[in-house]
Amino acid sequence: MIASALSNPLPMNPSKGEPSAPSASGTRRVLLVDDDKKLCRLLAEYLKPLGYAIVAAHNGPDGVERALTESWHAVILDVMLPGMDGIEVLRRIRVSSDVPVLMLTARGEETDRIVGLEIGADDYLPKTFSSRELLARLRSVTRRSYRAPSIQPVSDADIVVGKLRVVPSARGAFLDEVPLGLTPVEYDLLLCLARSCGRVKTRDQLLEEIRERDYEVFDRSIDVHISALRKKLGDDAKNPRFIRTFRSAGYMLIHPESP
Repeated sequence: MIASALSNPLPMNPSKGEPSAPSASGTRRVLLVDDDKKLCRLLAEYLKPLGYAIVAAHNGPDGVERALTESWHAVILDVMLPGMDGIEVLRRIRVSSDVPVLMLTARGEETDRIVGLEIGADDYLPKTFSSRELLARLRSVTRRSYRAPSIQPVSDADIVVGKLRVVPSARGAFLDEVPLGLTPVEYDLLLCLARSCGRVKTRDQLLEEIRERDYEVFDRSIDVHISALRKKLGDDAKNPRFIRTFRSAGYMLIHPESP
């Protein structure tokens, strides 16, 4: 039911307080994978005046096929889908595409959020979202694909920290010359930390630098992305070689030989 998906009604036209829509040439194509057809229709009607062209797929297999065979600025992906759940859909998308993915979780289950973010989701929303929060999150995840990579290289020179090498020119990272296989968000986080090696970066600073947010949306997903990044680095939060946590402050990339 639509009432269970949204905490307040979706207006059919942007309210006075909504951001203005971009020009027609700036329309962003978004694939919405959700079996709730009424929700899909209402979201399409709400977002169209704000510059989004919404195309819906109503089951997992169709969502995978459309995500991988057409060009999108973002995918909004429900976890609970017929034919194939959203986690498997995301897993298959990530095999060959880094399109930004915003996941919807019906009950806001922590397990769904963590698994989705570790596989490569860019953000998530429980299915009690307001229209304004959805818009804020969607604008955030589409900013990278719509305008440019979220972090503009200051220099193409490789950044070397011990056995870790970050290559801005190729958006890649290597440990002992073995590719790390990072998601776009994980790479952007690592690049941000590497460029500030030895200095603490707060969560807000990291979010601002990797996503250029214009909205004050509370987002703890940064911790999950850092956790996934640590796993790929073979790092231990309790005895870190690369990423050190500063309680109530943020994170810092350290040299492996630092005390």
